[in-house]
Amino acid sequence: MNSLEIRNLTLIKDSRPILHDLTIDIWQGHVHAVIGPNGAGKSTLAQTIMGLDGYKDFEGDIVFEGTSLRNLSVHERARLGLTLVFQEPARYEGLSVVDFILAGSKDKNEDVVRRSLDVVGLSPSRYMGRAVDKTLSGGERKRIELASVHAMRPRLLIMDEPDSGVDIDSVQHILTVIQELKKEGTTIMLITHSPEVLKWADHAFLLCGGSVVDKGTMESMYDYFNGKCAPCTHIGKPDKAPLSIKE
Repeated sequence: MNSLEIRNLTLIKDSRPILHDLTIDIWQGHVHAVIGPNGAGKSTLAQTIMGLDGYKDFEGDIVFEGTSLRNLSVHERARLGLTLVFQEPARYEGLSVVDFILAGSKDKNEDVVRRSLDVVGLSPSRYMGRAVDKTLSGGERKRIELASVHAMRPRLLIMDEPDSGVDIDSVQHILTVIQELKKEGTTIMLITHSPEVLKWADHAFLLCGGSVVDKGTMESMYDYFNGKCAPCTHIGKPDKAPLSIKE
């Protein structure tokens, strides 16, 4: 069963096509990775799915659990259960940690906060009395944002470079959150440049030039990170070497 169906998606910004006739099926309850070189359209895809400003005017359609997202606002998509986590943690200066974590949760019980903080490796006794402010490190902000996602229980979670700028311990807690949400039926899309994050996925799509050029299991897609890309018809393809993660 498909959770998300992207059909012939084309997005043009500043007279340049960023996504081109892109079609993807995202399976319910699976973890999908979206990989590809810089400028391939990975983050643009995530922002278009969420309907952020500047990413609403597209051709084709995006259907989530049978409902077209074309004319829905960001808030309406969020109410359907879509959530996007950016590379940089969200900043809500002065909001209490408890209120931040419970903001998107249907259950407003503080036990939810304790459980979610435990999952991301933060002591409830140390953090429930704090605010989301400059006293928190970037890593702490990232974990608290993950705790809020865990409490939210989204239907579809999109994570853009989830391991960006975090330490090894935080990476393990990110994986724990993904595993727990997957067990509960959340569908997850990981936008990544990391071969380690790819290992978390059941299935992957390789994007180049705004189009899908390959797809398959995590194992079948891993060669991309060893410099072995799919046959490329993109106008900017190199003459002698395959596209690699550094390009």
